[in-house]
Amino acid sequence: MMFLAIICNYLDRQLLSILKPEILEHFSIGDFEYAWIVNVFLLCYAIMYPISGVLVDRFGPKRVMLGGITIWSLACIGAAYAPNAWIFAACRGVLGLAEPTIFAGQIVAVTLWFEKKQRATANSLCTIGGSLGAVVAPIVIAWLMGLLGYWQHIFVISGAFGLIIAFFWIFIYQTPPQEVLDRTVNLDKATPTGEQKSFTMKGLFKTKTLWGGILIRLVSDPVWYFCCFWLPGFLRSMGTHQGLTNEQTLNMIQWIGGIPFLIGAIGGILTSAWSDNMIKKGMSALAARKKMLTAVVVIAPLCMLVPFINAATGLSFTLKIALIIAIFSLVAVLCLSWLYTIPVVFAETFPVKNIASVMGLSCGAGALGSMVFNQFVGSIPESGWTILFIIMGTLHLFAALILRKMVRVETPSEQL
Repeated sequence: MMFLAIICNYLDRQLLSILKPEILEHFSIGDFEYAWIVNVFLLCYAIMYPISGVLVDRFGPKRVMLGGITIWSLACIGAAYAPNAWIFAACRGVLGLAEPTIFAGQIVAVTLWFEKKQRATANSLCTIGGSLGAVVAPIVIAWLMGLLGYWQHIFVISGAFGLIIAFFWIFIYQTPPQEVLDRTVNLDKATPTGEQKSFTMKGLFKTKTLWGGILIRLVSDPVWYFCCFWLPGFLRSMGTHQGLTNEQTLNMIQWIGGIPFLIGAIGGILTSAWSDNMIKKGMSALAARKKMLTAVVVIAPLCMLVPFINAATGLSFTLKIALIIAIFSLVAVLCLSWLYTIPVVFAETFPVKNIASVMGLSCGAGALGSMVFNQFVGSIPESGWTILFIIMGTLHLFAALILRKMVRVETPSEQL
């Protein structure tokens, strides 16, 4: 169910980027205004992520995730009936307020139900829904656009899908029994009541690992948000410069736009399983996660090649598209390896009662970093994107350095 909910989550996000030309034409706006619509989502997303974490730690994943799925589905339906760009942006803002609940709740549910030697793989199999949502989105959205002819109808259908998931979530999710918790939650240092010790919010901010997690997401998340919000439009723009119509570029995206997300999802699961396998062979959990995440950053500099491929005069359009798709497929493996495993790192470095709060604070920082980066993308013409791709090629290198230097297992003392 978490897998399906995250598919829905990413489908709702991808509606905007895939239907960008139609939405911009409908509201008579350009790229600058589009960047602001994206930023309304990201700002609300960033604000709500820490709050979602606190809510999950307080009320549990079931109730918080149910509320989030319901609200973001209604917001998606509301966007279809927006009379102007301002109301449309407000609906995207509500979407941003609701969507973090699924990720803050999901990592807690996985932590409660799975042992360390299974946790990264289990988490990736839930989170892969986002990647598969991005794979399915171009195919389904293009098909529905051809069938229905109006982008608004697609928003309504996507929202209705989310409401169905919310209904079934009520009955599906159960709190794990004590015999499961005895295996999954470390109670070695428990309070007299038998519960695991945890940090206060003030104590969390005194830990080096929390600040490391915040910095990691701040510098690495913008690469993934570019893939989600700008890559489909960038590929369609390349087609437009070749003389293709909007309909032709949409058909192109329908069949190739999901390739990076599919390959990224497969790669993310394999790297997660690799880190779990290292734990089974005797390596400590944190060391295994760090080793895997550090290894995959060799992919990052490939981003720098994109503008040179796009500008090459000796390459056919088909070959250019193929090479750029290949590069972003590998970049997606990098991004999703980090996005799947960093939450597991938090689960292994903090008490279970603090995981959602740490997740919320760090992911909120990631959304803020992505918002700043997104406005930078929207403020420059595509002809000046060379510096953009160079920056993206270095961000995960900085994240790897932060991971190695700042992230460690944190144990609450009596004072914290």
